[in-house]
Amino acid sequence: MIPTTAIENLTLNVTQEIHVRAPLDVTFAALVDQLGPYNEMPDGTPMPMKLEPWPGGRWFRDLGDGNGHFWGHVQAIKRPTLLEITGPLFMSYPVASNVQYRLSEADGGTLIQFRHSALGLIQDDHRAGVTKGWSYIHEKVRQRAEGSRSKSASIQ
Repeated sequence: MIPTTAIENLTLNVTQEIHVRAPLDVTFAALVDQLGPYNEMPDGTPMPMKLEPWPGGRWFRDLGDGNGHFWGHVQAIKRPTLLEITGPLFMSYPVASNVQYRLSEADGGTLIQFRHSALGLIQDDHRAGVTKGWSYIHEKVRQRAEGSRSKSASIQ
């Protein structure tokens, strides 16, 4: 039997709920945009990401000239209520992550239920910063949706 502390050291679980004052389809499009071309670090530095929003599509950091960092594959997508990605994400070591966004209509807008679960040799600095990073991205999604500044709103 593996001690509980050993399991906790090998796992990561982040859950968040984001309330957005925008329709479901606009919010989903804003999410795809923010995870992709509008992604940025919490200090505002652009982070050139590509997200191919279809089953098996890649999510990766594009550094140009064929260089970059693979983050994951779209495991499931059901516009505009589900986006699920699996892969190592920002962690370049033995780890597997599942990121799940479930969107639903709620209170005159959209509720995003977010979960990031990971299993592997998770470094302490990643564990410490992951919630801040996701919170920043989610705030940008909310702002983008509420401002209806989405490039992907017409993608079906």
